[in-house]
Amino acid sequence: MIRSFLYLPKVGVRMAEGIGDFDSWIEQDKSLLWIDMCKPTDEESFVLTNDFQFHPLAIEDVIAEKPRTKIDDYDRYLFLVFQAVDYIGREEGLKLSEIDLFLSENSLVTVHYDEHRIFDYLYTRAERDERLMRRGIDFLFHAVIDTIVDNYNSTLDILEYEIDQVEADVLGEPDQDTVKSIFTLRRDILELKRAVLPQKEVISQLSRQHYRLISDKAALYFSDIHDHLVRISDVADSHRETLNSSLEVYFSSVSTKTNEIIKVLTMFTVLFIPPTFLVGLWGMNFKFMPELDWKYGYLASLILMAAIVVGLIIFFRRKKWL
Repeated sequence: MIRSFLYLPKVGVRMAEGIGDFDSWIEQDKSLLWIDMCKPTDEESFVLTNDFQFHPLAIEDVIAEKPRTKIDDYDRYLFLVFQAVDYIGREEGLKLSEIDLFLSENSLVTVHYDEHRIFDYLYTRAERDERLMRRGIDFLFHAVIDTIVDNYNSTLDILEYEIDQVEADVLGEPDQDTVKSIFTLRRDILELKRAVLPQKEVISQLSRQHYRLISDKAALYFSDIHDHLVRISDVADSHRETLNSSLEVYFSSVSTKTNEIIKVLTMFTVLFIPPTFLVGLWGMNFKFMPELDWKYGYLASLILMAAIVVGLIIFFRRKKWL
């Protein structure tokens, strides 16, 4: 699907769907055009080559699976590969998807093969607030990237909530599901970190290097996005350390429970060793054993064994072993 937003100073913003007469729209005086392609068909993708004449290498990156984050300057336009993130749930984990952006003199083309709520937000903003496009195409370019990065913060907030739940489980009654959740969240944090690191470099280039299509005024705003990415990276590191600590607490808890079980079993073993010894002693097949002919021998042996067990229990309690 193609959704287009055309801004004209005296008209405002007009929205259209499908393939339009993009060449004539761009040629209008002081016009700004934003075209968003979501899951484009072959016919719709042909617009990139036919109408905008983007380089075949850039088109190849658009249709390739998971190319690395990068920015290429083709002089007539900038081509940016960026990563958007969505957190589906603890079981499904983190979902990273590619967003390609072509920035020209007075047009911006975005291409993505997954639906994102961030674009619904941008659509609404473009229709209701013409300032999004009125400030210039480089500021629109900034707004799209800034919205993508803001969604990273929302994802981190969700992950932080999940981590808090895992911490509570670890301090309560942890089980195998708790360990699985810890490893799953660690994997998600690592994937988030891997996505953010190259994006910091790309945004740093946009804020510090001079690109013809990025004004000095807009470059300052990209430095703010870079600061956000640095913060996201730091928070991700903090969350990873928290998960590592939770894992250590879990293993410590399991070890403590195991020691408690071994302690109880050892106590039972120690308590029953003396009676077992006495039973084995009187069960020997010797002909002359005085106790065997005693009338109260059986009762006395039971009392003796019970007394030994009770005595050991009292001894263990005084030693604080029980």
